[in-house]
Amino acid sequence: MAISIAVETPLQDDVRALVAQLNDHLLPLSPLEFQFKMTVEQMADSDTTLFVARDDEGRAVGMGALKAHGPELGEVKRMYTVPEVRGQRVGRQLLDAIVALARQRQMATVMLETGTGDGMAEAHRLYTRYGFVPRGPFLDYPDSAWSAFFELRLDAEQAA
Repeated sequence: MAISIAVETPLQDDVRALVAQLNDHLLPLSPLEFQFKMTVEQMADSDTTLFVARDDEGRAVGMGALKAHGPELGEVKRMYTVPEVRGQRVGRQLLDAIVALARQRQMATVMLETGTGDGMAEAHRLYTRYGFVPRGPFLDYPDSAWSAFFELRLDAEQAA
């Protein structure tokens, strides 16, 4: 299956549907107070760039965003692929696009928060295989057994 990835607005019906699917997926995995979701309206802010993966028929099958927290720090947000494309490297391609944008913007670090537990094992595998390493909480995220935190240092690459 051919996948294309492009920057798109989250304010589209099919992207709203992806966000709803992601929220439904996350709902049973942790208490609501430990689910740090962005709405499509928040994703449309100028500090966030959304990448949408589409199959060869143009159907939205995945998404992921880079949220800038100043010039040095980027955060991966709203990563999701529909179940029928999992295992086909769509998540990896989305992560490639997000990290490439962070590098282009010369961000020193890309971080992320994700859930824990069985429902998040695939996400943890994707991030660690990509080179993200576990770390403690960042920004205003609370330290909790419901959250896992990862970072990818880009400043070391830029210095090399």
